[in-house]
Amino acid sequence: MDHRDTLSTSVSATRRIHNTVRHLTPIASENAIDSANVGAGTPATHPELSWTKNLDNLKWNGWGYKDSNFLMNEKGQVYFSGKRYELAGTVLPGFRAFTESIGIDSSKVSPPQPIEDLVKTVPPPIKQENFLNAINGHYAALSFDSSERLFHAHGHTCEEIYKLRWGRFERVPDVVIWPGSQAHVEKIVAAANQFNVVIIPFGGGTSVTDALAAPHDEKRMIVSLAMQRMNKVVWIDKEGLTACIEAGAIGTEIENELAKHGLTLGHEPDSHEFSSLGGWISTRASGMRKNVYGNIEDILISATLVTPIGTIVKKCKAPRVSTGPDLNEMIIGHEGMFGVVTDAVVKVRPIPEAKVYGSVVFPNFEAGVNFMKELSRQRCAPASVRLVDNEQFVFAQSLKPEVSSIHQVLDKIKKWYVTKYKGFRVDQICAATLLFEGTKLKVEREQAQVYAIAKNCGGLPGGEENGKRGYLLTFLIAYLRDYGFDHYYLAESFETSVPTKDVYAVCTQVKERVHKAAAARGIVHPPPFVSCRVTQVYDSGFCIYFYFGFLFSGIKDPVKCFNEIEIEARDEIMKLGGSLSHHHGIGKLRAYAMEEAVGKGGIALLHGLKSTTDPNNVFGAQNMGLTKKKSAS
Repeated sequence: MDHRDTLSTSVSATRRIHNTVRHLTPIASENAIDSANVGAGTPATHPELSWTKNLDNLKWNGWGYKDSNFLMNEKGQVYFSGKRYELAGTVLPGFRAFTESIGIDSSKVSPPQPIEDLVKTVPPPIKQENFLNAINGHYAALSFDSSERLFHAHGHTCEEIYKLRWGRFERVPDVVIWPGSQAHVEKIVAAANQFNVVIIPFGGGTSVTDALAAPHDEKRMIVSLAMQRMNKVVWIDKEGLTACIEAGAIGTEIENELAKHGLTLGHEPDSHEFSSLGGWISTRASGMRKNVYGNIEDILISATLVTPIGTIVKKCKAPRVSTGPDLNEMIIGHEGMFGVVTDAVVKVRPIPEAKVYGSVVFPNFEAGVNFMKELSRQRCAPASVRLVDNEQFVFAQSLKPEVSSIHQVLDKIKKWYVTKYKGFRVDQICAATLLFEGTKLKVEREQAQVYAIAKNCGGLPGGEENGKRGYLLTFLIAYLRDYGFDHYYLAESFETSVPTKDVYAVCTQVKERVHKAAAARGIVHPPPFVSCRVTQVYDSGFCIYFYFGFLFSGIKDPVKCFNEIEIEARDEIMKLGGSLSHHHGIGKLRAYAMEEAVGKGGIALLHGLKSTTDPNNVFGAQNMGLTKKKSAS
């Protein structure tokens, strides 16, 4: 019995689903270089990152950690469990009332199917023996285990989580392979090209575009190339403020390692705890602190892409070169269709001296939008600024933890001051959360300028604590979706970017379109919850996040209904001048609109890149509408 057969039979399905993913036993890298010796002449061994996550604690049918959930206590109050987040262990006295106001009946529970039942539906693997023989010994690990294949068959779209809870997957990868080195990846890709095998790269598994889904009509053997073993910070150049990091490294762990050297990457998407560097590059990701650190395309200096025609990398690491079209631009946002990213040289920054949260309350959403526009015009946006509409503001208030009686009195005084004395209407009020980073002097100057703009737009300071709480709640949004699923409520977010002049119209009209689309499908009592926030400030526009959800009990095909409503919302966005996506990417979920987004010429160019870098369609996930077929031999 060889190594791959041993792995495929040795562990039960239930246990494997929690132990599969990314933090396998560390392997020292003989090619790693100590950061202190970069450019100094004598490289020394730099150990692989010491990952701290215990995969036994990850959910198999929802977001994040198994011990972190919105739950009900014996008094009927909702609290957030676990010890991992600042909100953990706290009772949220207003949360149940809010959820009931949007239609959730907390007494009605929608239990998911057992994992054992779902694993039994996984079809037997297709095996291409010539390929398997060719790569034998050229990987860190390999498995045909059904639960591992299931784990790597999906991301985190609403439909995928629905299938995990109550459905099944038509097609899943036939094998999961973990490479341990660049040489492993090159060997695996070359063998797949030779023997007509499909590869779908897998980073952190947080995709929300169906990008990881195996095409249901694919007859060839499908490999999920799980990059989690390639997770080292290879070297750090403190003088040049750059670092080389392998593609499988996860966000929080990258930051933990860089912090040992007094540095930060500064890239912090909502999925920061679980998503990988390779995934960020492949989807053209954006982070919450983009206003200081930039999007991933601003942070990236050079990425290594292994393709069926060879390894592509920009050899010169200078800050700017003029050697034709930038190779990085072919790699950023390719969504695993041209090859697989193995490592990247990125910019790093010293950890900021000061980090201060803040918030502003506005009388209405239009005033808040004017505030955002002025930040853009004066180019003074702090590291993070996010304006939430009234619906989301009210929702956020329901997530306030239980406080002492004296704090309750103070909160009432604040509410009286804002609503009675200043005249802000409860059904119109909105807020912006702020995060300032930099030197103490820089932060003080930014605060003065930002709060002056807020005052001119009719805003009132909302306090540091509210700003911090609002920022950190971002990491709990996906957990809120799981609470909805537990009580027959389907919810999801989608995003876009819009020119400055269109931001208010897009926010208001898209919400109206969602309500109309839902009503046309009988979703009226209760109506859907629809909200938005404006974030990511640019010179010429903004990113907008929309959230919507509805009670799906009694709806025949809730996922189909949900997808149809989102398509209508996306149609409204693009009609009003918004983008198909700001940072989530396209995957298969939005591929239907790619020609409208980039034009026929753009589609032809993408197909040209695809056919050149991958003539046999090895990377056959069919993302972005690149659906060139090659039959199984």
